[in-house]
Amino acid sequence: MSHPSTARLLFASSHPGPTVTVTVLATVIAAAVGHPLWLVVLVALAVVVGQLSIGLANDWIDADRDRAVGRTDKPAAQGRIAVGTVRRAALVTAAAAVVLSVPLGPVAGIAHVVLVGAGWAYDAGLKRTAWSVVPFVVAFGLLPVVAVSAGGAWSAGGAGSAGGAGSWPAWWAIATGAVFGVAIHCTNVLPDLLDDAATGVRGFPHRLGLRGAGVLAFGALVVAAALVLGGQLGGDDPARGGAAVLAVVGTVVVVVSAVVGVRLVFAGRPTRTLFRLVIASSLVLVVELAVAGTRLVA
Repeated sequence: MSHPSTARLLFASSHPGPTVTVTVLATVIAAAVGHPLWLVVLVALAVVVGQLSIGLANDWIDADRDRAVGRTDKPAAQGRIAVGTVRRAALVTAAAAVVLSVPLGPVAGIAHVVLVGAGWAYDAGLKRTAWSVVPFVVAFGLLPVVAVSAGGAWSAGGAGSAGGAGSWPAWWAIATGAVFGVAIHCTNVLPDLLDDAATGVRGFPHRLGLRGAGVLAFGALVVAAALVLGGQLGGDDPARGGAAVLAVVGTVVVVVSAVVGVRLVFAGRPTRTLFRLVIASSLVLVVELAVAGTRLVA
């Protein structure tokens, strides 16, 4: 039987699900506002490297805790890869994320560095405090800034960007990201409440408890869907025809997912299904954001 390569083990240690989801969100927004292909690719590359660093840092810092609770999905905790290797990969990808942020321009570049820093702050200790939700609110709130404002400094005309130099995302796009961060954080933590309690982790969702955190998470998901719907149908250039229908249908799908999630929470089932419902809903929101196009720009 062949052994997994170091690259595969590092990828497994990087929290690939959230990493891919965040990267897709940023890439779709960058493409939707009309950035040229090279800039869309640069946004995607910077974001994926930054997210890899956050995921790797989490598994490096939590290796002993994951080992203590018998996590079978963590290669470092299982001894399948050296913790030092994961640590080096986390530091290298973090440095690469900073370097890749520079050509994004001053606004997007700084926003991305802060976004990655928020993720690292969570890994390094905020996850154990009542402020554990703050890094998620900051990071997801800044994601539209990274995607929309990218390339603003390349030329006076914005390097072909529909938003122009120094573009800023619409307020509802930033609010959607921030609220969505609450849903992501709470549902990601719920299945680990007992393991976290055994190892001294008591973040924001832990203090609310299963039902409190679950209701908040799916309530936040509904608010995010409502913000996207309002952004689509409101303003000076509202969506019409098929785009408007898609916006309404997408909102209904997210609301139904939230109802299913709340039912599971009250049934006392804090499984990974809750997190998957939020991830699936994010893909629905991705489609809506893609259709929003330049309405994403303030």
